[in-house]
Amino acid sequence: MDIKAKISDIVDKIKSNPSLKDDFTKDPEKTIEKLIGVDIPDGVADKVVDGVKAALASDQLSGIAGKIKGLF
Repeated sequence: MDIKAKISDIVDKIKSNPSLKDDFTKDPEKTIEKLIGVDIPDGVADKVVDGVKAALASDQLSGIAGKIKGLF
């Protein structure tokens, strides 16, 4: 399993669906397991959750930076 590819796929799905975004905020591990259709072990789940959170935060920061650049 390519974890980076899975994280990218999960991030795309979460960004495109506000309901999934809410579910991820409430229970990230359960939401990820639902999206990939597999019950993943806790150690792996933590890494995937952290990766998805980082990707979502990075996307939000780049969006904010773009808006700030537009002001100047």
